[in-house]
Amino acid sequence: MTESVSSASSRLPTIADVFLRGRETGRGALIPYVCAGFPDADTSLALLRAAAEAGADVIELGIPFSDPLADGPTIQRASFRALEEGMTVDGALALLRRFREDHETPVVLFTYLNPIHRYGMERFVAAARDAGAQGLLVTDLPAGADPELESAVRTGGLDLIRLLAPTTTPARVSQVAEGGSGFLYYISRTGVTGARTELRTELAREVEAIRERVSLPLAVGFGISTPEQAALVGGLADGVVVGSALVEAVEEGGVGAGGAFLRSLREAMDQRE
Repeated sequence: MTESVSSASSRLPTIADVFLRGRETGRGALIPYVCAGFPDADTSLALLRAAAEAGADVIELGIPFSDPLADGPTIQRASFRALEEGMTVDGALALLRRFREDHETPVVLFTYLNPIHRYGMERFVAAARDAGAQGLLVTDLPAGADPELESAVRTGGLDLIRLLAPTTTPARVSQVAEGGSGFLYYISRTGVTGARTELRTELAREVEAIRERVSLPLAVGFGISTPEQAALVGGLADGVVVGSALVEAVEEGGVGAGGAFLRSLREAMDQRE
C-alpha cells in the first residue's frame, strides 16, 4: 500500500522551505484561503486540492467560527454556511488529513481563540500537527497576549503566523516578528477582509519599511482580487494572500472557477517575474 503524505509528516516541506525556494528563484508565494466546510466538506476538500494544483505555495485552511470579527461579509457568509453544514474543529482537521493523502503543500490553520480554548490548547496543537498542519494563524491573538498558547504552538512544532497592520508602530513590528515564525502576514489596509478594486498607494512604502526591520518573509493580504493586483503585490512582498475573491469565485462557479481564478493569479505573478 502506498504511504500517505500525512504518515510521513516529518518529510513534508516547511513554510520556511517555500519562502527560501521563492527567494532563490524569484517566485512569489501564492497563499489562498479556503474555508473548511464551505459550501460543504467534500467541496472544500476538492478546493484544497484544486488550489494546490493551481500553483498555491501555502494554503490557509479556515476553521469556521460563529463570531468572525476580523472577516468581511464574504468570508463571514462562507463561515456561517460551513457551520450550518456541521463543520467543526475535528471536521476541519479531518479534511486536512484527507488532503495530506495526496498533497504536500504547507497548510496554515486560520482561526480564532475561542475554538482553540474550547478544544484545549495542547490538544489542539497536537491534533493540528498530527493532521499535517505546518502553521497556525489566530486572528485575535496579539503578540504577547497569551504566552501559554504561544509557547504551546512553538513547542508543538507549528509556525506561529503573526499579523501586522498599517497601524502597527515601528517598535511593535519588531516585537511581533520576534514571536512569529514562517512568515509575517501584512494586512494591507485597516478594517475587515474583502475584495477591493484598488490597492492603497502607500502599500509599497509600508512594505519596504517593514522589510527594513524584520528578516521573516512578508506576505500581503486583504483586498487582493485580480491578477494585476497579485502581480503588483508579488513584486513588493514575498507572498500574496487571497481570500474573499476566491470565495466569491467558488460561489459563482464552483471549484472549477476557483481553480481557474487561482491559476490566473499564479500566471500573472510568474509573468511579472
